Amino acid sequence: MTIAAAAFGLISDGYQNNLMTMSNVVFKKLYPKDYTSDVSTRVSNSLLVGAVLGQISVGLLCDRIGRKAALVATTLLIIIGAIIGTAAHGAHGSVQGLFWCLTIARGITGVGVGGEYPASSTSASEAANEKVLKQRGPVFIMVTNFVLSFGGPLAVSVFLIVISAAGEDHLSTVWRVCFGIGVLLPLTVFYFRMRMLTTQLFRKSAIKRRVPYWLVIKRYWRSLIGTCGAWFLYDFVTFPNGVFSGTIISSVTKSGDIKSTAEWQLLLGAIALPGVFVGALLCNPLGRRNTMILGFSGYLVFGLIIGVAYDKITKIIPLFIIFYGLMQSSGNMGPGDMLGLVSAESFATPVRGTCYGLSAAIGKTGAAIGTQAFTPIQNNLGKKWTFIIAAICGVTGILVTYFFVPDMTGKDLAEEDEKFLQYLADNGWRGEVGDDEDVAEDDVSSEEVAIEKKV
Repeated sequence: MTIAAAAFGLISDGYQNNLMTMSNVVFKKLYPKDYTSDVSTRVSNSLLVGAVLGQISVGLLCDRIGRKAALVATTLLIIIGAIIGTAAHGAHGSVQGLFWCLTIARGITGVGVGGEYPASSTSASEAANEKVLKQRGPVFIMVTNFVLSFGGPLAVSVFLIVISAAGEDHLSTVWRVCFGIGVLLPLTVFYFRMRMLTTQLFRKSAIKRRVPYWLVIKRYWRSLIGTCGAWFLYDFVTFPNGVFSGTIISSVTKSGDIKSTAEWQLLLGAIALPGVFVGALLCNPLGRRNTMILGFSGYLVFGLIIGVAYDKITKIIPLFIIFYGLMQSSGNMGPGDMLGLVSAESFATPVRGTCYGLSAAIGKTGAAIGTQAFTPIQNNLGKKWTFIIAAICGVTGILVTYFFVPDMTGKDLAEEDEKFLQYLADNGWRGEVGDDEDVAEDDVSSEEVAIEKKV
């Protein structure tokens, strides 16, 4: 119940992340003069800015207050933001007012979406560690990155159903219905999140007061460089390629038909999805680090193929979509699957949410920079350079992963908790350990960790 309640809410995040893919195409058709590249980037980036704030603040919240409280708070924020977005309107029918309202709504949604990352992933990894230690990696991937990645094809499928029902003459209805469905997804898990239990690892090892952050940095600086750096590079490539993939496909097909663009977009999402399953299969036998390196290698190979042969390959649309999909699939298999898993495994329970949230926030910063830079790169260097830069990021990702990312394949998370508490004691830290509401005195031996414990 805890694994499902924690993680399946991420499907609403995947949906929200991909909602702008087809909405960008619709807004360009509805408001060709008003929906400039600056407005498009602002509306798309508001989700990312909110996500960065959410990842850092909720990361701290889920360590200091609790996993359950953080999950409930993020669900409510997504619901509120999605409702405002659905009902967005400009004063006196102002189009610019509409887009500013959408910007604010997407920002609120972004705080919730960003907060889901540390809150859901820490709960899911800790619960999986208790129930299925040997299969913790594959289980974690299937309830986090799979549902996140499934949000892309789901968003396009919903769009195709709605546009088929409403018709292309009612595009305003189409985008509002698509935004409205984003309200229903988080509601489906809200009840279960209210009923979920706090994980045993958190109850035993939580540090809610006087957290020694300097000691945390001294112990985990290397791992943080690895998770933050790799996540920055991954999101720098994958997020703008997701947000603007509808626009890229539209420019390649040259038909201008929204339905046709959406169908190609759905095929692209379908090709990218199997990478999640391959990553889940490889993460135990190959190891987390090696699987991540393999995924970044896919950026190098397919990014170079598309970039170097862009003018020729775009004349054969199915071939372009296949290679584009394979590039995204390799991203899902490697960093897409592994980054969340590695970030949840590399840090001790008392600071897992904080370190995970910081890593994801640096990643979303990369996504915001990539989204901001995407249009200028296309306009000034040419469209092929967006793929060549993806290949360069792939090479850098391989190096960062090899030198800085730890591999916790098969290791019990409780072992790192014990080592971390002992490390704090050895460095003279004294404080309370454990969730006061749930932990009995003998759950964590104060003699073992040499830390004063008050319950």
